[in-house]
Amino acid sequence: MADMQNLVERLERAVGRLEAVSHTSDMHRGYADSPSKAGAAPYVQAFDSLLAGPVAEYLKISKEIGGDVQKHAEMVHTGLKLERALLVTASQCQQPAELSDLLAPISEQIKEVITFREKNRGSKLFNHLSAVSESIQALGWVAMAPKPGPYVKEMNDAAMFYTNRVLKEYKDVDKKHVDWVKAYLSIWTELQAYIKEFHTTGLAWSKTGPVAKELSGLPSGPSAGSCPPPPPPCPPPPPVSTISCSYESASRSSLFAQINQGESITHALKHVSDDMKTHKNPALKAQSGPVRSGPKPFSAPKPQTSPSPKRATKKEPAVLELEGKKWRVENQENVSNLVIEDTELKQVAYIYKCVNTTLQIKGKINSITVDNCKKLGLVFDDVVGIVEIINSKDVKVQVMGKVPTISINKTDGCHAYLSKNSLDCEIVSAKSSEMNVLIPTEGGDFNEFPVPEQFKTLWNGQKLVTTVTEIAG
Repeated sequence: MADMQNLVERLERAVGRLEAVSHTSDMHRGYADSPSKAGAAPYVQAFDSLLAGPVAEYLKISKEIGGDVQKHAEMVHTGLKLERALLVTASQCQQPAELSDLLAPISEQIKEVITFREKNRGSKLFNHLSAVSESIQALGWVAMAPKPGPYVKEMNDAAMFYTNRVLKEYKDVDKKHVDWVKAYLSIWTELQAYIKEFHTTGLAWSKTGPVAKELSGLPSGPSAGSCPPPPPPCPPPPPVSTISCSYESASRSSLFAQINQGESITHALKHVSDDMKTHKNPALKAQSGPVRSGPKPFSAPKPQTSPSPKRATKKEPAVLELEGKKWRVENQENVSNLVIEDTELKQVAYIYKCVNTTLQIKGKINSITVDNCKKLGLVFDDVVGIVEIINSKDVKVQVMGKVPTISINKTDGCHAYLSKNSLDCEIVSAKSSEMNVLIPTEGGDFNEFPVPEQFKTLWNGQKLVTTVTEIAG
């Protein structure tokens, strides 16, 4: 009996150890494919490692911070899971002629992340939201060829304006936010290494599986890979609810344009004037008969009834070109990777009516003018003349080399990041507000100093004497 009791105890201990090992394995599996992670393609397994590493750390810290940061992180997580689903599809199916339908869910998730930031501009954690919003378009690397890796790096760099602000604000206050910055940026750093190893010139597709198609449009016969025959559509891995084998659409370039639209997607909607509204035009209501309950189905307007003012709402075309000695950058919206290269000392740059856009100017140039822009990020190397900012709002300028003068006129919200070589820069301002100059420190961070906006003027008996008014606050 004693031997039997000992045997039972040993069996119980063995079962306990097996259960503990199984539980630990399940936790580390995280994003494993069903039925088995071992059957997934190597690059899917590598992406799972990225999700279980930097992404998991980012989600963990975001949850600890809570609030808008946690909500935003969950949106980012959804986008990454959708991207993983696309990788599973690519590993099992051949590339279709066109990709827009497959990539549309990722594009929509990117827009949702950007929109969340715009809807929460009053958030105390706005810098966190902005850092994510400025770089989330890195998920669009799957539509980029032949250099998806450098594209991700550009998106990562676009977040630096705001991650630097987070570090400055919380460096000596709450280390959790500093760790958040490191964890978030490491996602894109690791993604660059991942792309370099598995998708150097673009997303890698299977060469032997079926051509990717929409689940609802599968042929009646059986197909290989992850696409079982109808009637029941193939059950996708957990994140694949909206992506698997799909077909038909525009092209990689059209998806890239769709990713970069942001909130401007609504600009294509038709404007309804007051004379077309039944609640403001009783005569029109009487002519149209009973009013429908619920939304009216969309129908394209007939050519003869198109309202004449429609032409007035047409957008000006986006421009990025060298015209003589002038670089013209005009009407750019929601673009984060504009770059001007091969500059010459005699050239100037004129940036006009650009919204939510980041521009980098490499090399040495004569002067730069920013006119009537909103939410513009400008990074440049060297300017021998002047950088002038006029009639703009929420502009961020970063000097990498040297500039003698920065002029700010009729502008609300301007942040000038100086380099160590440009500390002797002269800042001239007029009729402007919310101006800050950021000075680099030895540790690589920035110290922020506000530019005075309010002054006090007195008559001293001989002349007017003007001094800066400092308001505690």
